[in-house]
Amino acid sequence: MTPPPGWYSDPSAPHQERWWDGTAWTEHRRAPEPAGYGTPGAQQQVRPGAPGPSSTVPLFTGGHPEQRRPADGTVRGKAVALTAAGAVLVAAIAGGVFFLGEEDGGPRTPTSPSSAAPTGPSPVSATPTPSPTPTDAPTVVEDQLNGITFPLPDGWVPPKHVAEDDVMMTTDGTYDCPADGGVCRHGLVVSRTVTANAESSPKTLAEQDIEDAADDAYDRDLVGNKPFGGIESHEEVASGPVAVAGRAGYYVRWRVTTAEGPGGYVQSMVFPSTVGTESPILVRYVFDAGEDGPPLADMERITKGIRPVGDADTGGGVGSGIGPSN
Repeated sequence: MTPPPGWYSDPSAPHQERWWDGTAWTEHRRAPEPAGYGTPGAQQQVRPGAPGPSSTVPLFTGGHPEQRRPADGTVRGKAVALTAAGAVLVAAIAGGVFFLGEEDGGPRTPTSPSSAAPTGPSPVSATPTPSPTPTDAPTVVEDQLNGITFPLPDGWVPPKHVAEDDVMMTTDGTYDCPADGGVCRHGLVVSRTVTANAESSPKTLAEQDIEDAADDAYDRDLVGNKPFGGIESHEEVASGPVAVAGRAGYYVRWRVTTAEGPGGYVQSMVFPSTVGTESPILVRYVFDAGEDGPPLADMERITKGIRPVGDADTGGGVGSGIGPSN
């Protein structure tokens, strides 16, 4: 704001006063008035010949009136008070110390900004929260075509990246085949419907299939390689009737010796389907021999656990149990 017209300290000669016409300095000058001039409410008489009315505006010390500090005691006192209050506030903020009143019977402990609790929301951690891992592993696998389910014993998993058809389960993990290279598994179970044979006798079908089952498992693979160096010999170690899902079936088991590796056990088991036209179902078991192979007892566990889909309570019903597991 531009000061109104009046006598102010001459910026070029501080020992005298000069007339400010509200816009610019004039050439009118005078000696300063006695002490008390410029106090609030005081009136002063303009010297004869001086333009403008009497003025009660405060004095300024030097320079343009817009840029000078007030010189009278009252206005200066207000300015000093405001300046002092501002200095105290700045010092309090800079020092980071705030004292609260005695709300609980005593003064609060000063708190610095560095130790004050944040008032905004807590920052979100950049570490992603791990997704919950399912704890319930599958306990059965389903052959939808033949309408049956198989239990998964410990160490067995649903098939993954398996080239053979109709594989229902494999042992967990793989290893390098001992002869022609490639990847082998210590055990697998295959389930398929017998369609290329007019024979319906489970015994006849099992006896016819066992040699093919041994060749597929330990002689040549699907591309003609010999992962175990070929079969050198075999012997039948068990055979006989078996009850599967309430149906009378039959099984044959061979012990196979190979050129490389410990060889293994192959079993062909046939029983009538529990659905549709009751076409024969063929289940093959392939178990590596040796300490790394699955226990032969798993053949019996899996066979006893085969059930029609949706009927978990169906037992063996007819036929005899599985023969010796040696």
